Amino acid sequence: MQIIHKALLDHLSGQARKSSRRRLNFNFHECAESPSQRLLNALEPGTILPIHRHRHTAETYILLRGCIRVMFYDDAKMITDAVVLDCSKGDYGLNIPLGQWHSLEVLEPGSVIFEAKDGPYSPLTEEDILK
Repeated sequence: MQIIHKALLDHLSGQARKSSRRRLNFNFHECAESPSQRLLNALEPGTILPIHRHRHTAETYILLRGCIRVMFYDDAKMITDAVVLDCSKGDYGLNIPLGQWHSLEVLEPGSVIFEAKDGPYSPLTEEDILK
């Protein structure tokens, strides 16, 4: 059993701040082959998430604390929509449809999301990153 509490989020955010990637995953799934990928993602301002898509699964973000902007793109790399998730305003999560180009920007230090998507884990390929 793993309880998601403030001490865990504080620890993950502290590790994310020290990371060169400015983010840190904490997986709940047992292995990369698990059919359900569930994880916490501690995100700090300055983390770079390329515009990407998941062709085999939708993806759900639930914001546990902080504030992030999720951007959606078309094939020409133009922003088609953007949503700000902000716990202080009561905007907590969204579902990203299968195949949708997306990225995010961290607007507040210590932001943490719960992510869920279908497995098994599939690393992004060249055709899944919009250049």
